[in-house]
Amino acid sequence: MGHSSLIMGPERRRRWSEATKRAVLEAAFAPGAVVIEIARQNEISTSLIYKWRQEAMAAVAAPAFAPAILLNEPAPATSRPEPAIVVELVGGARVSINAAASPGLVAATLRALR
Repeated sequence: MGHSSLIMGPERRRRWSEATKRAVLEAAFAPGAVVIEIARQNEISTSLIYKWRQEAMAAVAAPAFAPAILLNEPAPATSRPEPAIVVELVGGARVSINAAASPGLVAATLRALR
């Protein structure tokens, strides 16, 4: 049942294409899949699969920001001011900024949340 691979020549490290990495990750983390079985099928270590997953998640988890455009229009008069910006933080905390808030106050609040 043992299997061994002999790699000859100056190149001792195998190269994996992005498509192959993606296919292995999809197979390894599909519902009901067992990572070690997928690793054995592809003749790679389980730690390499987890490293690829970590790299893929880091690439996806990069923060993305949308530009904020500040208009110098007066806020519409309402009987009860509605929040214009609502920031929900991990843990359930929530910060609401009113539409009538000054640009300086909005900038200071968002800087403090960073």
